[in-house]
Amino acid sequence: MKRISQKLKLFWNDKTLRAKFLFTIGIFLVYRIFAFLPVPAVDLQQLRALFSQSQFLSLLDIFSGGTLVNFSVMALGLSPYINASIIMQMLTIIIPQLEALQKEGQYGRFKINQYTRFLTLPLTLLQGVGIYVLLRNQNILENLSFLEFVSFILTLLAGTYILMWFGELISERGLGNGISLIIFAGIVAQFPVIAGRTFTTVDQETIINVGIFMILSLLMIAGVVYINQAVRKIPVYYAKRIKGNKQISSGGATYLPLKLNQAGVIPIIFAVSFVLFPQLIGNYLVFSPNQTIQGIAQWLVVAFNPNSVLYNIVYFGLVVAFTFFYTTVVFNPKKISEDIQKHGGFIPGVRPGSETREYLTRVVYRITAVGAVFLGAIAVSPVVLSAFTGISNLVIGGTGILIVVSVILETFKSIEAQLVMKSYDRYTR
Repeated sequence: MKRISQKLKLFWNDKTLRAKFLFTIGIFLVYRIFAFLPVPAVDLQQLRALFSQSQFLSLLDIFSGGTLVNFSVMALGLSPYINASIIMQMLTIIIPQLEALQKEGQYGRFKINQYTRFLTLPLTLLQGVGIYVLLRNQNILENLSFLEFVSFILTLLAGTYILMWFGELISERGLGNGISLIIFAGIVAQFPVIAGRTFTTVDQETIINVGIFMILSLLMIAGVVYINQAVRKIPVYYAKRIKGNKQISSGGATYLPLKLNQAGVIPIIFAVSFVLFPQLIGNYLVFSPNQTIQGIAQWLVVAFNPNSVLYNIVYFGLVVAFTFFYTTVVFNPKKISEDIQKHGGFIPGVRPGSETREYLTRVVYRITAVGAVFLGAIAVSPVVLSAFTGISNLVIGGTGILIVVSVILETFKSIEAQLVMKSYDRYTR
């Protein structure tokens, strides 16, 4: 506790970090104000009644931070931007020009981010039209005139882009990754609502199950922290380097830290975006006059209910797949092996060059498999806990807890790194 209090004191006494913290909190407050600015022409009472009857829509609302049930100007949240990011990351692997652009440092990242924003536009328009059709089919939204329809879609489009801008502002001037922190803020804002809804329905028979659920949730949080902090240390030895009569490097031993979960919280966010898509399509098409399409839509709604077996199998598979996918994007064994060889280093028992690259690839795949399975198990465990304890209201909080804990850990690491850098700068002056 003393060490934590000292770090908090150092953090608050640092003017730059304090300004970043206050800026981030300010963005959060503005975001929450926007979350309660409703779009006109929507019957909010009927909308809330619909959400209370659908666990799928409740899950969507959790990741929108409550903006969907209020149908605010930010009702679509960051979902279009996240989907655009997934598509762009896949395209960087498929298209050589984008892969080369990604390697061009800050300029390459800037251009790819710009392309992602452009791709967000059609995805937002598509989702906006889909939401309009869904609400109109449920008699929550009346038929709009052409100008009213355009205004409705442009309002949702503006809300998504404002939210993207908030995330980029936090990344640039605040603490940590802005997009992750916006999602974090939305989920945290919903926790009191979920807890209040749950405890108002608890009776004497289920109070024990609530206690069991809370204990298991704490164990889940501890497991997430342990996996996120776990590191495989690969020893690397460097030989002495002498040029002429001058010693360039004294050599020595160090290690290459490979995280068990290198992808962080990204696979969960990506997987949620994909696994909700089939039921979203089903809800759009369930009122189709074509009987065949209507039958397929009804099957999608039932099969991809958050409590169904198929939903959780697909969800688990997507988390595992995206964990491997994102790890291959952020970790480049070839480049690391070349850097080790360039600086006169080697891994004991492994030859420099291609053998080092193959060794690192094997190690990364093995440890990623453990991390991916763990993330997948955590993602689907709330359904198992709900069946065991009989508490259905908290099932939508499991993935949210996973995201919240991961974002907190990543943000604290970023803050600690900045504190260490500040201390180093003061020491070297």
